[in-house]
Amino acid sequence: MYARPTYEVETVLAARAGDRDAIDELVRSHLPLVYNIVGRAMNGHPDVDDVVQETMARVVTGVSGLRDPDSFRSWLVAIALNQVREWRQAPHAALAAIDEAMGLADAASDFAALTVTRLGLSGQRKEAAEAARWLDADDREVLALWWMEVAGELARAELAAALGTNEQHAAVRVQRAKRRLETARAVVRALAVRPPCPELAAVAQTWNGAPSDLWRKRLSRHVRDCPVCGEHLADLVPAERLLAGLGLVAVPAGIAAGLLEIARTAAAPALKGGLLAKGKVAAGSALAAKPIAVTAAGATLIAGGAVVVQTLLPEPAPPRRATPVVVSSSPASSPVSSPRPARPARSPYGLTVDAVDQAPPRNRPPAPLPRRPGGTVAIGGKHGYSRFGGAPSITHRGDYVTISGRGYVQVRWGILYRNRVGPFLPATWTGLKGKLFHVASGGGRRMDDEQAPGVTWMGSPETGFVRLPRGQQQMWQNEFYYLDGRVTLHNNESGTDIDLTVAPRTWQEVWADLSARPDPAKGIVRYGLTRDTGDDRAPVPQYVTRAANPERIPQRSRV
Repeated sequence: MYARPTYEVETVLAARAGDRDAIDELVRSHLPLVYNIVGRAMNGHPDVDDVVQETMARVVTGVSGLRDPDSFRSWLVAIALNQVREWRQAPHAALAAIDEAMGLADAASDFAALTVTRLGLSGQRKEAAEAARWLDADDREVLALWWMEVAGELARAELAAALGTNEQHAAVRVQRAKRRLETARAVVRALAVRPPCPELAAVAQTWNGAPSDLWRKRLSRHVRDCPVCGEHLADLVPAERLLAGLGLVAVPAGIAAGLLEIARTAAAPALKGGLLAKGKVAAGSALAAKPIAVTAAGATLIAGGAVVVQTLLPEPAPPRRATPVVVSSSPASSPVSSPRPARPARSPYGLTVDAVDQAPPRNRPPAPLPRRPGGTVAIGGKHGYSRFGGAPSITHRGDYVTISGRGYVQVRWGILYRNRVGPFLPATWTGLKGKLFHVASGGGRRMDDEQAPGVTWMGSPETGFVRLPRGQQQMWQNEFYYLDGRVTLHNNESGTDIDLTVAPRTWQEVWADLSARPDPAKGIVRYGLTRDTGDDRAPVPQYVTRAANPERIPQRSRV
């Protein structure tokens, strides 16, 4: 469930008073939400960017009249849906609906395909995204909101407000859309079986291959009653479990660039003088033209927890005097060793490396978290996907993720001590190009905190405990890093089952995690810890090297 951080209300108050930076921040932080809702509700029609831009234009010009800052998100989503409905009532939308029904819609603009591609979905998550194509317009609208609710971006009250109804009626509409989505998933699964069911093929003989609400009903009648098709549906996981925490599809850079530009000028006299007349985009504004040329370049912005791939420009060669940061975990050596560090006067980066520390008092709020420049983060490598949210996960010895770009990254630790316990081989960061900082620790707990008397997230008296090598800093549930460059994270586990889930994060998401109040009922036993100093003196993670080979990091490992 989405929990609104206090700084969002503060930002709305500042934007309502005309603060240009606050307006900029509202547009930047809420654009992914609007883009995903509109994109799904319109099934990725080419006019999605126009409707998104119109929505944000109305938000920029109307925020000054918003009476209740707490209702900002409900107000924003309601505007987005109203713009979608206005678009549907226009003559061009009627023609688009006919094209879609006849299978003539532009496949390249299909939002389900964008979801699959940009979030790297596979298996049942891919089937769930593709099933959205089979819903009608009203169900897609509800699905768009419910998807955001399951992803943690909306509360149920905000979903209901956007639909213009109460929570009870909203729940009915959501359940109805979910049932049709599950029916569509069954159809998608049955059609994908090879060899196909002969009777299903006969039913679909006159089908033109374009998913639609009508054909979902026709095909589902057979799938529901056919024992052959039914055999392939037994393992379907409920959609909410598949979509929970999945994240958002990235926003094309061209849309973001135009909207940020209009936000930066929102407080200017020119805006008040009619740049956006009655919420419509003026001919000379930054939103007037579709940003096709910019979008075609392949650049994308990070959106919530989504894993986004971006074509990066060639990285400049490292400085001639750059010094590797090497931290040894060998018991015979000091926890931290760095050969011939760079001169402090030139670059203090790498002189401060993580070391063993003590947990702060549980009720001590974190120090302020410096805000570093945001950007785009790409994640690839040899990995699987987390069962809870679909983010890249390295769970086996030899798995790795390569992270590139600029922005915040979360590494979430899961230690399956009930399977195996014993010595722990640290994860390693290799091939560093650029800079990598350990900026914060959170998740509501350190892994050695007790979750029950004598039981921690690293073991119990009954099973035994995972043992860290001497000199290794104790992990928290969520460790947050800031990368400006490229690095690879390896899972070297041997005797202990370890899940490392890696996902991009925004500054707001990191701070929301750190500042969450202790709540034992939710498993939050302490505030987070800020480690970032805001400059190159911020700590560098342990076990980092600029060499690309993990064997260059001295530790007892057979990698």
